[in-house]
Amino acid sequence: KRRDRATKLLRYIADVTVNGHPETRGKPMPPAHARTPEAPRFANEPMDGTKQLLDKLGPKGFANWMLEQKRALVTDTTMRDAHQSLLATRMRSYDIVGAARATALGLPQLFSLECWGGATFDVSMRFLSEGPWERLTWIRERAPNILLQMLLRGANGVGYTNYPDNVVKFFVRQAAEGGIDLFRIFDCLNWVENMRVAIDAVCEAGKLAEGAICYTGDILDPNRAKYSLNYYVKLAKALEAAGCHILAIKDMAGLLKPAAARALIMALKQEIGLPIHLHTHDTSGISAASVLAAVNAGVDAFDAAMDPMSGLTSQPCLGSMVEALRHTEHDTGLDPEAIRRLSFYWEAVRSQYRAFESDLQSGASEVYLHEMPGGQFTNLREQARSLGLETRWHEVARAYRDANDLFGDIVKVTPSSKVVGDMALMMVSQNLTPEMVADPAREISFPQSVVEMMHGDLGQPPGGWPEAIQKKVLRDREPITVRPGALMEDADIEAIRKKAEEICGIEMHDRILASYLMYPEVFTNFNAMLRTYGPVSVLPTPVFFYGMKPGDEISVTLQTGKTMIISLQTLSETDDDGNVSAFFELNGQPRVISVPNRSATAARPARRKADEADETQIGAPMPGAIAAILVREDQEVTQGEPLLSIEAMKMEAQISAPRAGKVKSILVRPGEQVDAKDLLIELI
Repeated sequence: KRRDRATKLLRYIADVTVNGHPETRGKPMPPAHARTPEAPRFANEPMDGTKQLLDKLGPKGFANWMLEQKRALVTDTTMRDAHQSLLATRMRSYDIVGAARATALGLPQLFSLECWGGATFDVSMRFLSEGPWERLTWIRERAPNILLQMLLRGANGVGYTNYPDNVVKFFVRQAAEGGIDLFRIFDCLNWVENMRVAIDAVCEAGKLAEGAICYTGDILDPNRAKYSLNYYVKLAKALEAAGCHILAIKDMAGLLKPAAARALIMALKQEIGLPIHLHTHDTSGISAASVLAAVNAGVDAFDAAMDPMSGLTSQPCLGSMVEALRHTEHDTGLDPEAIRRLSFYWEAVRSQYRAFESDLQSGASEVYLHEMPGGQFTNLREQARSLGLETRWHEVARAYRDANDLFGDIVKVTPSSKVVGDMALMMVSQNLTPEMVADPAREISFPQSVVEMMHGDLGQPPGGWPEAIQKKVLRDREPITVRPGALMEDADIEAIRKKAEEICGIEMHDRILASYLMYPEVFTNFNAMLRTYGPVSVLPTPVFFYGMKPGDEISVTLQTGKTMIISLQTLSETDDDGNVSAFFELNGQPRVISVPNRSATAARPARRKADEADETQIGAPMPGAIAAILVREDQEVTQGEPLLSIEAMKMEAQISAPRAGKVKSILVRPGEQVDAKDLLIELI
């Protein structure tokens, strides 16, 4: 069947050239003369590494091998958590895959490549228009000798909600067959009960199950007794009993101080028999000291990122950590020269993503106030920017801590961290203090994520939820206290496959179906994008985000042995129908593509603003898109009854009636974009 990929790609290039990319429009551009990324060449074939060792020893034997090593084992996070933490997860497969073979050749002694899962799964489809499974396949092909590692959110899979147990098992099986060797499994509230299904699924697949303890608080602070040393030791024992092969300490906000790292590792080494893998972030600026303290206390492996992708909200600097341990009993065995050569590549890559930089220029002790995960930091700043709160970032950071305290001081990592972030943004955008939120007499339209968390949909925190805020959020709804997955029937996967094929018009192979099971709406939109614009993941990053200028020429490899030479000759003026014609040459043959110039269309008329003093006028609490309208005109409503929901940057808020009355008029439609304070509904 003719796929006509060339025409689709030309249409995409023309569109982004004329209209810009929604992810980069209005944001800082890359340097005018940025160096083109070119991966280093190493004159050898991949040496056997940890991948072959796992295949030979099996998971339990491999864990024992880890315990026998004197050298510190190193995971490179550049391909996943580093760009998630620094660049809002926006790095494309084109650049990630470009370094995979060079890494396999130059650094075969690496413990693992953390390259998949977490937020990269949905962002690749949602914002980058590319498939996460293709990324995994391409990395596996180019790095056959190093363990590939992913981040799995336990019962949440790679999503932000709970899934039936058989969906989680199905996803794990596909990931294992697709190339993942090591699954770092965590629960956003450290509830081991919510991790068991995923742990069992990984063990059944014959892969490494790394159970993660999410670190928060400070074990040396007597005022944070909720998260004491004993709390973490007890959790570690529970994960060992659950069948994990490796224990991870997931310090997602970079809160683990050097003295605490030493005390924690020493205590865990005495109490459990699993190898320990430390993950931290450098938001505070002292994570390298914490890692070195942990290594000296006996930690078996640690995470680091390539030099240009390290520091700040990312992981500590890989090259510097290797040098710090060189010529000691914990020497990593990694080649500093290979790291430097690979760093030149990542330096050039990062320059192409200036639009997504957070502008954080130094370590910040403010992290000990807000305790925000490094992987959330840039995404939350992007959300704040989209809501017009960019200049009020420090208020958002303060509100993040306030929201955490309102919720009872919880572990903050996806998806619980997203809930705290949603609440913080709402508090700042609506100028709400913690006292206002807690006031039982004040009507608050809580974000939907807060309602779901307080209902128990994410599980249970130690000590349960604060009763007063839970009652206010849930109103008359009864919370659950059991594992959410236990209340869900197994999904009829074959029926879902059939339905998805009807909706998307394609054959749903198992891995594609796994994407649909996790994110049905996101996948459906991604599939529609693919049918319109083709495999845009093959385009160079500057072209993907900024298009081409007349006179530019690029080569695009669609598959092995099929390369296209594309040059843009010129662009026409906008015609009477609002279209622009782009004149290309494709492999020397002229092609003309016509696309609409969206800036030539009339802007939508300004909306009336709601009068905040008038309870009959319900306005938008934030800019976004109307997700759903839950009432009709002339309908009687009670105080607190949901009227509609609004969505912005993956945050959904439900808007409720401030008083009883009747719906006089509804001034918006589902899918319509609105600004903050726009009048949405009038009551009488």
